[in-house]
Amino acid sequence: MTTVEPGQPAEPVVRPAPHRWIWYAMGGGLPARHRGWVLYDTTTRTWAVRHALRMLVQLAIPIALLLAFLPAAWGLRLACAGGGLALALFYSVAYMPEAVENRVVKAGYPAGTATQVRDRANLVREQQESERKRAANAKRAARYRDRTQH
Repeated sequence: MTTVEPGQPAEPVVRPAPHRWIWYAMGGGLPARHRGWVLYDTTTRTWAVRHALRMLVQLAIPIALLLAFLPAAWGLRLACAGGGLALALFYSVAYMPEAVENRVVKAGYPAGTATQVRDRANLVREQQESERKRAANAKRAARYRDRTQH
């Protein structure tokens, strides 16, 4: 199993070219040199937003075809497109962790790696936030002590 520390990529993060990213967004795999980027993409703080953007790219072609070829008034075409987007977003969000883990497995990591990396990063962020709050409380307490002693 590849060990990944929070904030420290195990492999170089090589962003794919736009045509490869579109392929990746559509569900395709990337070459091995992009493994580190796939893990970064699925574990960064914005991983859920990135997932939603990939879902929108996947829906672009069906929605465009629906809008172009549905033999109905524009109001009905737009209503169908909006309903399809809403339903797709619902399912995409419902199965987001599983879909993201599937991308990580395609990149060659063991199942559960993305969740594990995100959990560790969240723990580190929580510890940093706790230390920041403790320091702020200590500073406030010192100011209060200084005011009450004089």
